[in-house]
Amino acid sequence: MAKKLPLKQRYAALTRDVHWEPSYVDPEKVFPYTSFEGIKIHDWSKWEDPFRLTVDAYHKYQAEKDKRLYAVLDGFAQSQGHLTLSDARYLNAMKLFIQGVTPLEYAAHRHFAFLARYLNGAGPRFAALCQSLDELRHTQTEIHTLSIYNKYYPGFHNWNRMHDRVWYLSVPKSFFDDAISAGPFEFLIAISFSFEYLLTNLLFVPFMSGASFNGDLPSMTFGFSAQSDESRHMTLGLEAIKFLLEQDEGNVPIIQDWIDKWFWRGYRVAALVAAMTDYMLPKKFMSWKEAFELYFEEQMLGGLFPDLAFYGIKPPRHVEHAIGEKDILSHQVYWVLYQFSFAASFTTTVPEPYELDWLSSQYPDTFDRFYRPLWDKARKIQENGGRFFFKGLPQLCQTCQIPMAFTEPGDPTTICQRHTVYNGERFDFCSDGCQWVFEREPEKFVQAWMPVHQIYQGNCGGPTVPEVLAWYGIQDGDNGEYLGSVEHTNWQRWHATAPVGS
Repeated sequence: MAKKLPLKQRYAALTRDVHWEPSYVDPEKVFPYTSFEGIKIHDWSKWEDPFRLTVDAYHKYQAEKDKRLYAVLDGFAQSQGHLTLSDARYLNAMKLFIQGVTPLEYAAHRHFAFLARYLNGAGPRFAALCQSLDELRHTQTEIHTLSIYNKYYPGFHNWNRMHDRVWYLSVPKSFFDDAISAGPFEFLIAISFSFEYLLTNLLFVPFMSGASFNGDLPSMTFGFSAQSDESRHMTLGLEAIKFLLEQDEGNVPIIQDWIDKWFWRGYRVAALVAAMTDYMLPKKFMSWKEAFELYFEEQMLGGLFPDLAFYGIKPPRHVEHAIGEKDILSHQVYWVLYQFSFAASFTTTVPEPYELDWLSSQYPDTFDRFYRPLWDKARKIQENGGRFFFKGLPQLCQTCQIPMAFTEPGDPTTICQRHTVYNGERFDFCSDGCQWVFEREPEKFVQAWMPVHQIYQGNCGGPTVPEVLAWYGIQDGDNGEYLGSVEHTNWQRWHATAPVGS
């Protein structure tokens, strides 16, 4: 009678032992994508698998998590749980989430499935397969969770169409388009290391805790359900970089170059998270500055990079600029969103007095001096029956595609503007980091799909704001000012008619 194999041996038998070397086909034709980047791999068997799950164990584990999640969703929906939210303003953050993050999960699913076919080693192929399944599950659970709110509030529909068209969503979309169009090893550094390992905690940990603080039990549940997967993804990112660094000394400068690029690209995407964290949660949990200091400065710069120094890896280029922006980043980004929310699928409002005081306490060196006066002026305009919108189209950074709102390092009063002339055409950037990324591979970034340029060229439905919004898929009531909006009106009406104690 055959003995049951121990888990480790069973795992190896079901993953590594099913690999074979092709004998009748040139290996370069079977795996054509892992040679052109300059990375040298001498022994694929040295890959240490971070997942260590067989397929049957993986699906059993994930099914248990899904059962718990969907039980929460059912209970929340049946008990009219949307009425327990702190304020309908909170939903604008979740609109940004489903439009900006959920499509990225699906893009990651597709490309990790690609790596599961085209990486040479059996170990990284299986790890990529597991992560591909994770990302598809995240996509599905996020859609199901947020579809609850689509029954009651505007702005949750057409999220996938909006991701491909709306101006502020071009920021995360361009990040993933850049990563997917790179080689397989650069994609691993871009997503598994720079995004998943260095920056993902800035989204999932403080923001999902903020969801709990604001009565959003479904988002908190799917967030922490996803975060248990993210911990494996972070391990994959760390394993990927150590594996590549240990395989050949010649890989070190290539990896360093990718870390420099993808840290800055990922950090600029996280600027949207900064605005969501500080301004879009009616009940505050943790400021962007606190999260950045804990999850990036302390854990990554203070913990990870000293370990990577053993391999010759240094902290990312331009990291000092990111540290210098932690006191001002969220304010600058939300001010842009406030000015342009007439062309967005969410509403914005002037922060309440208690929120201004909280921001002042979190940012004592900058907020009262530079940003409270802006909000005082906006409130005065609102009290006089008006609403401040920027009536025009902003200049965008060619690399990150965020409107040019960031300021010079060390000077929050002066807009930072850099430019490069390439093939006789001028390209503008919001920072030294974005300029460096462009100049590193300009032939790639000159092809960027720039929303403002496309509007001027007539490729976005027409020349007027209503035509552009219709092309975006934005409906009346999705956008603009929160006060008097559809979500505000619905919130007040349902609370007025809800049973006592709801």
